[in-house]
Amino acid sequence: MKMSTKGRYGLRIMIELANNYGKGPQSVETIATHQHISGKYIHVIAMNLKSAGLLRTVRGPNGGYELAKNPSAITALDIVLALEGKNAPVDCVINAAYCLRANACVARDLWCDIATAIDNVLAGQTIEQLAQKQQAYLDTRHCYTI
Repeated sequence: MKMSTKGRYGLRIMIELANNYGKGPQSVETIATHQHISGKYIHVIAMNLKSAGLLRTVRGPNGGYELAKNPSAITALDIVLALEGKNAPVDCVINAAYCLRANACVARDLWCDIATAIDNVLAGQTIEQLAQKQQAYLDTRHCYTI
């Protein structure tokens, strides 16, 4: 599975918001500056995250984006599914009808195991945990990269 910029940036945006959870909405300009992502692209990504119930929009002069749930209740898998869809290294993982051999194919079994392993890793990390790790990087490295 190769993650697109939408998935990669979406995770970074959500970690940024988790680091500021409870401090009110974060402006697009602030997120863009901290994460080096264009404001326009942040809006595109935010639409998907909002549709998935992960992000909330606050309008007005002090508006911006904030998490719709506690960061401990949002996993990396939630974000990836909202932005990338189902994880599948090959098409037959999602739809066995894609291949006539799918029901008797040991290679498909391997691809399914790989997809499950990736999902399990993503599901095992909340953005609260990732935000804490990010903060530890910032505290020790004095830089802002993911």
